[in-house]
Amino acid sequence: MSAVLLLSIVFVYFLVLLGVAWYTSRNANNDSFFIGNRNSNWMLVAFGMIGTSLSGVTFVSVPGGVAKESFAYFQITLGYLIGYIVIAYVLLPLYYRLNLTSIYNYLSSRLGFKSYKTGAGFFILSRTLGATARLPACIWWSISCRMPSSAVSIFRFWLPHSFYCS
Repeated sequence: MSAVLLLSIVFVYFLVLLGVAWYTSRNANNDSFFIGNRNSNWMLVAFGMIGTSLSGVTFVSVPGGVAKESFAYFQITLGYLIGYIVIAYVLLPLYYRLNLTSIYNYLSSRLGFKSYKTGAGFFILSRTLGATARLPACIWWSISCRMPSSAVSIFRFWLPHSFYCS
């Protein structure tokens, strides 16, 4: 597959995503975005919570990690379970009682606007630092696994451009 075809597919994919987002959000507001107008199916919410805690890398790498390290990963799974129970029985009732859509609304109402901005800033900073730490590992893994030359050429263009042009 050529690099031009690959980039074209990615570009068309993003255009389709933008089209679907525009079509589905025509009559939407903050309540429909954050809490689904309070009429979402519980099973849909459960799959969404589990889906956000997993990723493609987790799905592919966990069986190998379990085979290598016995059941050490089971502790992470138990942590997810405990976290979901805390969310279901502590945070969700609080969110419904105070009519909140995020923890940042709670920070704003409880501690003020500066704490809201500080919490949001720390969240963005932590996500940026986490992505920055994972990017070299993903690129190293991809190149070491002998990616197709078209994908390697995209990384060769993207990496210098993103590091030196920003």
